[in-house]
Amino acid sequence: MYDYNILEDSELIQRLSADDNHAFTEIYNRYWKKLFTVAANKINDLDEAEEIVQDIFISLWRRREELTVIDTLSSYLAVSVKYKVIKLLDKRNTRQKYLGYSKDHISIADNYTEEWLEFEELKSRLTIFVAELPEKCRMVYQLSRESGYSQKKIAAEMGISEKTVEAHLGKALKTLRARLSQFLL
Repeated sequence: MYDYNILEDSELIQRLSADDNHAFTEIYNRYWKKLFTVAANKINDLDEAEEIVQDIFISLWRRREELTVIDTLSSYLAVSVKYKVIKLLDKRNTRQKYLGYSKDHISIADNYTEEWLEFEELKSRLTIFVAELPEKCRMVYQLSRESGYSQKKIAAEMGISEKTVEAHLGKALKTLRARLSQFLL
């Protein structure tokens, strides 16, 4: 068997281009640790660094027939690591931006849903509390708040004085505020 340890990088590339598995093994053994160290120092994740280096060697094997144009193998591999690291860091950055965006917007949507449900519950309770008011108080409140009548119009509609409408409305509002504040607590 031939001693591949003594071959220059250019000779290894020529042999690799000719489908020499031993030349690939020598390149792998010669550069794997260096490439891994560079990648690991840049991205601070050993698994991802290993994956980057493995991808580079897979690509090297797949493109072995095109490698005759490489001047220096070490420069080629160093640039390959650099671009893979940049690509990974860009992907991480994009993921972080998306997560930040979705976190902000999803929480707003969640808050909106929660607030809507609370509002519906409050509205339901208010309807119950209004129904429990004394009859004249309830009628004055409903004409005022639900139908939008003025106190003067309510007085004319019900055949009572404006002062009485004011008293019934005041009593209704006071009762409803007290009941709703107990509910909210």
